[in-house]
Amino acid sequence: MSNKVRQEGEHRIAVYPGSFDPVTFGHLDIIRRAAKQFDQLIVSVLNNTSKNPLFSVEERVALLKEVTKDLPNVEIDYFRDLLVRYMRSRNAQVSIRGIRSVTDFEYELQMASTNRQLDEGIETIFMMTNPKYSYLSSSIVKEIAKFNAPVQDLVPPAVEAALKRKFGNAPS
Repeated sequence: MSNKVRQEGEHRIAVYPGSFDPVTFGHLDIIRRAAKQFDQLIVSVLNNTSKNPLFSVEERVALLKEVTKDLPNVEIDYFRDLLVRYMRSRNAQVSIRGIRSVTDFEYELQMASTNRQLDEGIETIFMMTNPKYSYLSSSIVKEIAKFNAPVQDLVPPAVEAALKRKFGNAPS
């Protein structure tokens, strides 16, 4: 990364990439905190063709838009390329990554180092999740919802309703 001093009026843009399948309160915690640190935060859904997500990219984008509508500097987008290429296309300087555990850190450090190798102008900032969400993952939420157990403490109401529709547990 260059040592250039931030110029007055320069727009600080960060990207928070992820699958968000579905978005959880843990994700929202990171989104809200990161949005306070940057002029613009782009929450971008990774369209990973090697995975079989529960929600389509369009559904995940719509859910993220719904649960972040009160955050004026947050934009929701999606991408299907290398993160560094996507970030260049959006003039973003920083990638935000949420960390729940040491296991997350090991994986995220590897990804950050790889991205740095691909483009040394991209910085990665690790944000520790709020401890009350340290156990929470989208996979756990989907597993709980699949068995029609309550998820209201794990995801926003719009996501809870979408999960119920997906698993056929929605009220008629």
